[in-house]
This record gives sequence, structure tokens and C-alpha cells, in this order.
Amino acid sequence: MKKGRIKAAFRGLAECRACGVRDLVLFSDLAETDFNLIHQPIDEIFFEAGSVIYNEGDTGHWVFTVRSGLIKLVQRLPDGTQRIVRLLRQGAAAGLESVLGGPYEHSAEVLHATLVCRIPVSTVKELDVETPRLHQQLMERWHQSVHEADAWLTQLSTGSAKARIARLLLFLPTDPGGERELFSIDDLGAMLGTTPETASRVMAEFKRTGAIVHTSDHHFRCNVDALNDILKD
Repeated sequence: MKKGRIKAAFRGLAECRACGVRDLVLFSDLAETDFNLIHQPIDEIFFEAGSVIYNEGDTGHWVFTVRSGLIKLVQRLPDGTQRIVRLLRQGAAAGLESVLGGPYEHSAEVLHATLVCRIPVSTVKELDVETPRLHQQLMERWHQSVHEADAWLTQLSTGSAKARIARLLLFLPTDPGGERELFSIDDLGAMLGTTPETASRVMAEFKRTGAIVHTSDHHFRCNVDALNDILKD
């Protein structure tokens, strides 16, 4: 984990203005006068793949916005297994439940190297009261979280294993070269409610038929038309 810090309100505004995903993150609509209300520093933190940002049940002190990378939200089941309930990409917010005073409802674990802004809950609450711009964004983030949870249930937890894996591959972010980064077969199975063996078999079939082309370890290109054809079957 590597940390940078936005120390002052005005400097924070300048850095947010220079942010390449400013239009996506939680503070995107704040004005310079709004940043004058920020009295605690906002940390910019880089997490390596495999890092844990927070654990399910932890007291929520921060809200996180994803500037780059990929995070999985994990829920532990009573039998000791885990289920990945959602993926968070660039622009997503994590830990919003902490604003309501509750503990984190999931564990947030890093799949691909990730850069986040870590915002104190007290700052979010203060701005929520003081400026309607943030309040509106919070409501939009809550709605987005509910929408993504519904989409996860309908698109990635139903249908054939081939269809679910095809949808997931199309969902993954692409780098500037058009490649996508995959993760372990175990994670793939946990996301889609299937066994690792089934996930491995389907991925091998996709590779054999040209629906995906591996370019290096864990990196591949999608044949988007071929994957969309699978969804039509």
C-alpha cells in the first residue's frame, strides 16, 4: 500500500480538477467553496493486487472512490465459503454504508492494482449537510449501487455458465491497448456461483473457439461479437 495525501482544501480542489476521472468520482460536482469545508485530509492510496481495503464487519471510518483498478466485494457465508457479490471499477464508491453509521457489509479486496481516494466519513457527513451538490451525488451513488446489485443478480447469477462468463468478460475494464486482465478461476467461480472446474472448462472452450485470445499471463483480448453471439443462444 502506498499513500499520498491531499492536505489542504484548495490543493485538493486543484488535484481533483486534474484527475483523469473527475467526472466519475464522488466529489466531481464540488465547487471551490465546497472544498473550503473540508477539514480532514483525503488520502490517495495505491493497493497492490491481493490487498484487503477493509473487512466485513469492520467499523466504517472511510468511504472510498475508485480512480483505477478493480475491487471485489466479498461476503462470507455461514459454511465458511465466500461469494463475490459485486465488482467495483473506475468511478465506483465503496463503503457508503459507513455514512449511515454501520459496519462495512462486505470485505473489499483488490483484484487488479487499484488507486483509491480514501475520504473520512465525517467529511462526507459534513458536506452532505453543507452542500446540496454532494447530497445529490450520494443519492445517485446509492441508486447506482442498488442498480449494480440488481444487474449482478439478473445478469451474472442466472442463465448458463457460458452466458454468465461471457457477460463478465464483457464487463471487465480494458486497458489502452484493448486488453483485459482476468483473475483466478476460483474468483471467477465465486463471482458466478459455479464451480472452478466449470469455469475452467468454459474458459478453455472460449479460447479454443476464438471468443477470447490470451496475450500474456492473465491478459486477453475479447472477440466482442463472438461473446455477444453466445448471449443470444
